[in-house]
Amino acid sequence: MTQFDFMGKRKAAYIISILLTVIALGALAVKGLSLGLDFTGGTQVEVSYAKAPSLDEVRNELGEAGFGNYSVQTFGADTDVLVRLQQTFDEGIGDQVISALRAEGEQVNLVRAEYVGAQVGDQLRDQSGLGMLIALGVVALYVAFRFQYKFALGALISLGHDVIILLGFFALFGFDFDLTVLAAVLAVIGYSLNDTIIVYDRIRENIRRSQSNDLVKIFNDAVNQTLSRTLSTSGTTLLVLLALFFLGGDMIHNFSLALIVGVVLGTFSSIYVAAAMLLLVKLEREDLIPAKRENAADDELP
Repeated sequence: MTQFDFMGKRKAAYIISILLTVIALGALAVKGLSLGLDFTGGTQVEVSYAKAPSLDEVRNELGEAGFGNYSVQTFGADTDVLVRLQQTFDEGIGDQVISALRAEGEQVNLVRAEYVGAQVGDQLRDQSGLGMLIALGVVALYVAFRFQYKFALGALISLGHDVIILLGFFALFGFDFDLTVLAAVLAVIGYSLNDTIIVYDRIRENIRRSQSNDLVKIFNDAVNQTLSRTLSTSGTTLLVLLALFFLGGDMIHNFSLALIVGVVLGTFSSIYVAAAMLLLVKLEREDLIPAKRENAADDELP
């Protein structure tokens, strides 16, 4: 079995986590999330080429024409391209897009141009936020019931850590935040929680089996015992996500990116946030194994 001193490096990990969280909160406060068309609505223009175009060239042509906040993706056949613009629809928008794309002499035809309403409005965003808070509350109750309330505190902080840094990552680099990314954030919560539960289960088991009060060593043993499982799960998941990121196309590019970042964060936080947090909240053996009363035998006498 591997024997890395994870808990011995926990102070350095705390500093990394705090710095990443501060940067993420700063990015969210200053720049905010770049909400996609799913949240804001806009204009959708479908065009047809004589031969399959390079999507990068299409993006460059739109950018040179002065369009901003747009996304470009193939739509069905390789010769059909869907352009989504985060701007108000007007009757001439289709012709403007066609003019921009024909600047290099390409044969492009307009198929349709239409307004796209926001799939997620203010009310639904509020409901999503409330739903996430309720989910975190249920998670806290589950962990507290299955383990102990100090474990629940560690799990909540770990999940909040992952979500904040992931959202801050998208805000900092200006990646579009749409419904697929929102789905990825929810998936990351589930992945991170699962990893945390595995580590917590082994910590509880080792505390009950061991007679030692050296919790740092017990935690190190628990993390090392689950390390191969954690790395195998994370590694195989990342292989699939990397394939989706590079080969899946624009439709799921940000979705796979969010999951890649989330899996890395979840693996890190299950060790250095969820587990190490138990040391900060002063977890003791008596929290899991109630001390026997000295006069317990006398109490049983008639």
